[in-house]
Amino acid sequence: MHPYIQTLLTCIDLEEKEQVNKYKLDQTHSLKQLKAEGLALHPITITRKNFGYADYPEISFRINFPPEASMFRDGAAIECFITGEEPIKGVLLQLDGKAGECRLFAPDFPDWIEDHGVGIKLSPDTRTTGVMKKCLNELEQNKPVYRLFETLHSDTPITPATILNHTSVTHYYNKNLNTSQQQAVAAIVQNENVTIVHGPPGTGKTTTLIEAIKQLTQQGKKIAVAAPSNTAVDNIVAGLLQQNINVLRVGNTSKVSDNIFPHTPEGKLQNSKQLKEIKELKKRAEEFRRMALKYKRSFGKAEREQRNLLFREVKSIRATIKQLQAYNEEKLYSEAAVIAGTPIGLYDSQLQKLNFDTLIIDEAGQCIEPLAWCIIPLAPTLVLAGDHWQLPPTVLSNEAAIKGLNQSILETAVARLPQVHLLNTQYRMRQAIAGFSSDYFYNNQLLSAAHLANLDNHIYFIDTAGAGYNEEQGPDGMSLQNNGELKIVQHLIETHQLEPAQTAFISPYSGQTMAAKEQLPAAIKISTIDSFQGQEKQNIILSLVRSNDDGIIGFLKDYRRMNVAITRAKEKLFVIGDSATIGADSFYSRFLEYVEKNGVYQTVWEFDL
Repeated sequence: MHPYIQTLLTCIDLEEKEQVNKYKLDQTHSLKQLKAEGLALHPITITRKNFGYADYPEISFRINFPPEASMFRDGAAIECFITGEEPIKGVLLQLDGKAGECRLFAPDFPDWIEDHGVGIKLSPDTRTTGVMKKCLNELEQNKPVYRLFETLHSDTPITPATILNHTSVTHYYNKNLNTSQQQAVAAIVQNENVTIVHGPPGTGKTTTLIEAIKQLTQQGKKIAVAAPSNTAVDNIVAGLLQQNINVLRVGNTSKVSDNIFPHTPEGKLQNSKQLKEIKELKKRAEEFRRMALKYKRSFGKAEREQRNLLFREVKSIRATIKQLQAYNEEKLYSEAAVIAGTPIGLYDSQLQKLNFDTLIIDEAGQCIEPLAWCIIPLAPTLVLAGDHWQLPPTVLSNEAAIKGLNQSILETAVARLPQVHLLNTQYRMRQAIAGFSSDYFYNNQLLSAAHLANLDNHIYFIDTAGAGYNEEQGPDGMSLQNNGELKIVQHLIETHQLEPAQTAFISPYSGQTMAAKEQLPAAIKISTIDSFQGQEKQNIILSLVRSNDDGIIGFLKDYRRMNVAITRAKEKLFVIGDSATIGADSFYSRFLEYVEKNGVYQTVWEFDL
């Protein structure tokens, strides 16, 4: 076995062990600690119960206070729990602010589901880790895919491919594409192996991919599209639908928007004869469930056996429903020009029998390598699109991260393959806001569209050095906060007359965002940087929090996180920090110099606080 496959398998085991250790609820890991680390939501209030996809029980819930929940991503493995009862495994369908939904892997709702004290916590995702291990163990059997793996993990120099002439694409459906976007589209269309599209913030990566997919489907090609998050998948699917492309959205489709739902397997099967069959089966399952629920918590051996028998019938009906759905979905798969989903969504759809021409992985900078190898065998040609200078994939195990698990498939490919197509014009932010990232991360190759020329001051640094605004442990004892910086935020909102609905407050520290939710106007979007990747606002206020005598900056040291943070604002970016703490670091020293030259550098002493 290739030594790096062995390394990745070791990393997955380490990550799995770390998940088990971090998520467990016992005497050494209290509920308070899990909540403080953003790993548990408690208590929740159940607002709705229903039986959803394949007749699994689903709950809608509310939380009284908006939690720090950046780890609770759509599709995350969870457990629904209450003290003194066996927890129920499930999957988070969605969480938006105080409201969410999840699916439970059980024959019915537990008796205690609506009791006081119910909560949800993250659970080890053994399903995904199991799939990744299986696919890595089988990788060497697929010769073309294994050759690509060897190429990406070899020391042998690679001969640059011939530069493609983008004029070979004679007609672009989108007349507004710039030259770099056209070149990327042409490279994807002519691709015979791997194409990399490097899309820095605001450069129209999704627009470029949609044009390329339209070009390919017009040639009769069949395309698979993946992205690590459901939000990113839905974003590209919405764009494809606007172009009237026949797309099928697979995977976790319970919370897709109304315009996407008709293009999911469930949406396409509505009003069909098969759906009527499925409804009849669900009715039978409901009858068995009702009979089983006659036996409440306290019952004898005979009643328990009867209840288990009834639940086995429910399980059998559920299996029949799944078979029916799978049979009908096969026809939909063969008819679709594009099938889109998360990597696990595509893998679970069992698409291996289909002949795809191209696989496109969007947001590939967020996709760990083992997950990518689960779906790379789907097609002979591969497109990786994203930005390896933004946040890498989230990995819990430090040991696994050191061994390379948090290196994305995009980062691996960019380091080895010479043909990288940079989208070089950004359309999001004023030139002064984009300028530092262009210089530091993109070798001054990131240009700003002409209409984004500076009109005023667009970038500010407010220096708290010497003001005594020191970082503090939050009340949870886990994350940091800085109340002095929050006073400055309120001052900036008033003096610059920032419209709350057009403004976002972001920080690297969840403790600071929790404090901000108590002090700032409700209309302001408040988020950690990690949760805000992919979003934008007219005005961004960034609180760095770190202020100490030792110059310790913690994970401000991950400059990619800062690249995300300083490229979210369209009109005005305000950064608040302590130059005495961060200034010894070369990155922040350069940033401070940049603001002095291209924006407004103020000290807190100039403010009347």
